[in-house]
Amino acid sequence: MRLRLWPYFFKQALMNIMGNRTVHVIGLGTMVVSLLIFGTFLILFVNLDSWIQGWGRSLSASIYLQDGVNEADRDKVADFIRDIPGAQIKRFISKEGALRDLRKALGSESGLLDGLSDNPLPASFELVFEDADGQARDLQDIKRELEGMEGVGEVQYSEEWLKRIEGLMSLVGLVGFIIGGLLCLGVLFIVTNTIKLTIYARRDEIEILKLVGATDRFVKVPFLLEGAIQGMFAGLIALLILFSGYLLLSAKKIQFFGVALFDLLFLPREYAFAIILMSLGLGLVGSFIAVGRFFEI
Repeated sequence: MRLRLWPYFFKQALMNIMGNRTVHVIGLGTMVVSLLIFGTFLILFVNLDSWIQGWGRSLSASIYLQDGVNEADRDKVADFIRDIPGAQIKRFISKEGALRDLRKALGSESGLLDGLSDNPLPASFELVFEDADGQARDLQDIKRELEGMEGVGEVQYSEEWLKRIEGLMSLVGLVGFIIGGLLCLGVLFIVTNTIKLTIYARRDEIEILKLVGATDRFVKVPFLLEGAIQGMFAGLIALLILFSGYLLLSAKKIQFFGVALFDLLFLPREYAFAIILMSLGLGLVGSFIAVGRFFEI
């Protein structure tokens, strides 16, 4: 197709959009909402993955003591920890200290703990490993040895939680794939019906063009461009809204029970570019489906 015709095609596509503003605005708004849902899910996934990767670079453990443990047994546990190469006791938390920390974390909701007759929280040692990436020790063996000592109730280390969370992330990724697929189908439906409505509105003009010798391709291209333009603008608007929300929230720390967890990250460039390409492609495919109902492909 001759290059000199493309300015005409773009002009016709823009005229079609302006002539059916209401239909296109409704379709555009619905597409933006769908892309916002998908983009928000992506941001959540990216931040969770970043948090997990950051947590995986540092290895820590908590050794919970049994109620009523005597000082001699507690000292034996502390000596055992000090003998572990690379391990360092970060702090010892008494039962009272654990309850105090929980009250502080709950903040205004700390009154929920006033009805407790006994302190259910155990005393514990918190330890960190100086070189988590180079650990050659079998942490399961260390855990078994500690849990076999007098006065030790339970041992938990961050790697255990990482394995559980990584399994959960796989499930989240599958759910995201399903949600993304459903949203893509919804966007295709929206674009297809939007273009169909504009074709119906211009069917008399299309018949005249066909009578004077216009080819199917000549008539179809402006409608295909309509869908592509609508899809591209939907992707750009969705990213702009997502970035505005990111700027609004990034000034604050994401917190849970008053404890700061991580800084909010925005979508990587390749993700943002993929959203624009996906929305443009969906707009083009939706238009192709719509015009296929009226012309021989």
